[in-house]
Amino acid sequence: MSQLTYQVPDHVHSPTPVRVGPDDPRYDHLVTRGASNRFNGEPDQVYVVGSTQQVISAVQEAVASGKRIAPRSGGCCFENLVDNPQVRAVIDLSDMTGVYFDPDLRAFAVEAGATLAEAYRRLYLGWGVTIPAGYCPEVGAGGHVVGGGYGPLCRLLGLVVDHLYAVEVVVVDADGRARGVIATREESDPNRELWWAHTGGGGGNFGVVTRYWFRSPDADPGLPPERLLPAPPATVLTFTAEWSWDGMDEAAFTRMVRNHGEWAEKHSGAGDEAAGLYSEFVLLRRAAGVHMIVGQVAAEPGEDERLLGEHIDAIGAGVAAPSELRTKRLPWLTAALKGPGDSVGDWHLKIKAAHLRRRFTDRQIATLYHHLTRTDTDVIGGSVSLNTFGGRVNEVAPEATAIPSRDSMLKLSYLVSWKEPEDAPRHLAWIRECYQDMYADTGGVPLPDEVNGGAFINYPDTDLADPERNTSGRPWSTLYYEDNYPRLQEVKAAWDPRGVFRHALSIEPAG
Repeated sequence: MSQLTYQVPDHVHSPTPVRVGPDDPRYDHLVTRGASNRFNGEPDQVYVVGSTQQVISAVQEAVASGKRIAPRSGGCCFENLVDNPQVRAVIDLSDMTGVYFDPDLRAFAVEAGATLAEAYRRLYLGWGVTIPAGYCPEVGAGGHVVGGGYGPLCRLLGLVVDHLYAVEVVVVDADGRARGVIATREESDPNRELWWAHTGGGGGNFGVVTRYWFRSPDADPGLPPERLLPAPPATVLTFTAEWSWDGMDEAAFTRMVRNHGEWAEKHSGAGDEAAGLYSEFVLLRRAAGVHMIVGQVAAEPGEDERLLGEHIDAIGAGVAAPSELRTKRLPWLTAALKGPGDSVGDWHLKIKAAHLRRRFTDRQIATLYHHLTRTDTDVIGGSVSLNTFGGRVNEVAPEATAIPSRDSMLKLSYLVSWKEPEDAPRHLAWIRECYQDMYADTGGVPLPDEVNGGAFINYPDTDLADPERNTSGRPWSTLYYEDNYPRLQEVKAAWDPRGVFRHALSIEPAG
């Protein structure tokens, strides 16, 4: 296959970034393109950057003027880590969208502002390869990768960070000088710890990521580009199914959720025949009328239908078949660019995360049923999504990358959405009460134990740092990073000695 040519925009050749202030007609767009719609920042300056040199110039200018900095790529952060009143300078990387093969590093470069859709499209059309990144195509690579992003192919191919070869970061040294650094996974690289920190250490902690390079760890760099990353399946079987709340009592709900958990326990191992099946089982409030499951199966035609049928049958065993099941076999790229079909739109969101190492306990299922059927609140848009995990993800040691979640079978997202700002208090109350009750045995948070496996930094939740809501006696950092946190602190101290890059859940330097 021929290499796609990346055309560099003319303004990128300038070392000076585009500066957008409050009086500029572009300002409102740049400060309101966040994911949750709950937060709106008012920075003094938004720097629209198109090159590493422009990022260096923007960071240097902000540091010299004493302005708090936050980088932004896709704008998909669910908390106010970027859209925060204390942030006075936003480094907007949405113009850095290059995806190309780098012959010097023998790896594929993906600039931080490229969306996952653009990465999938260009890698596949140019070389027939992909990276096992997220399900939502509009997410930017910049924050997704560094948090240890996952997606529908991760059970089959591992996490996206398992294929990360190198990262370019604009950092600020002890003298206040901004500079670009490239760190690789090579054992001989003196900057290797900076690479390691970007395999799950969370965004906005060490500097501004400008580029990632991807090459699978078992790929000989001398091979042609087409063999340096995995090839996706030619087609996938996409599916959507619904189970009605009508007639579903607590016993039926309990059986259904237990069924799902038992299927996940059985099929979460590396090399399992169902590793190509990815599903998001969304348990919704009774007021929504249904539960639903969406996902895709990456397997040969015929085999994909069998695996899906067994998955659906296992969930509904002893309960009911779904009231509706829709399937469609699509070319892989078509499915990847479509994603789950959801978008934030005008909704305000709050999301909380957790991992499961084993299925929910019966107490947790009873608690979930209570909060999904409560009649003392009019919340409709509340849900808990159980997303399949494990497989090849769990072949990697927890210390090999910064993301420690290498023994989980499900990744959970608790979500609530609402339209009007004044509706926030009761919606936030619902999700906080649900989450705290689900983890009442471990201080209101998913403290790692035999069942629970901590949280996920790409779904940041500042409640975990609130001692009134986290009564476990363990810091938020344990929930996100477990035993990897001290090592991340060492990287923080070495590469951001002035604490330029910080937010409510930023890594504290060692000492």
